[in-house]
Amino acid sequence: MSFTSREAGQGLIEYAIIIILVAIFVMVLLLLFGGAIGNMFSNIVSWV
Repeated sequence: MSFTSREAGQGLIEYAIIIILVAIFVMVLLLLFGGAIGNMFSNIVSWV
């Protein structure tokens, strides 16, 4: 029984690591392209 609980814990840790890596990737993208995205939205708002 303890073996299956360890497997479930391992699966949760793997999902947590994937979520953390995706969050870091999104933050890096926002740091690199945040200004360009902000300018794009400003241009869209100025057209309306």
